[in-house]
Amino acid sequence: MTASSLFKPLLLGAALLFSLSAHAGTPASPDAQKLLDGWAKVAKTENPSFQGFSAAEGKKIYHTEHLHSEGEKRSCASCHTQDPAQAGQNIQTGKDIDPLSPAVNPERFTKARTINKWFKRNCKWVLERECTAEEKGHFTTYMLSL
Repeated sequence: MTASSLFKPLLLGAALLFSLSAHAGTPASPDAQKLLDGWAKVAKTENPSFQGFSAAEGKKIYHTEHLHSEGEKRSCASCHTQDPAQAGQNIQTGKDIDPLSPAVNPERFTKARTINKWFKRNCKWVLERECTAEEKGHFTTYMLSL
């Protein structure tokens, strides 16, 4: 048995690990992680069957259209596009919006104050109410999974 034949499985395993970690999503910033932890505690008190945040649920929240009292349908994708990795545009003002995905825009989901500000504003615009802790956690988990 040669040295190269011994190292081939190790190299293959290392390559596999690297490729898996490259698609694992964006790690939560310390602020985002603190918010996720806090939202999980609140979600558990509001919904005793809460089992944790889900990227799949967050994706549903992102794409689901809601009939607004003004008559139009709104979703997060209305401004942020169907692909959160793409730049969007505010449909009210026409202002360009940087990509929402932290994998593409590393500034996203890094500061608690900014995260809370945009959840408050955008949940009211889309849902006509503030998002629940569970919705915020699912949504953030989805964004971090991209």
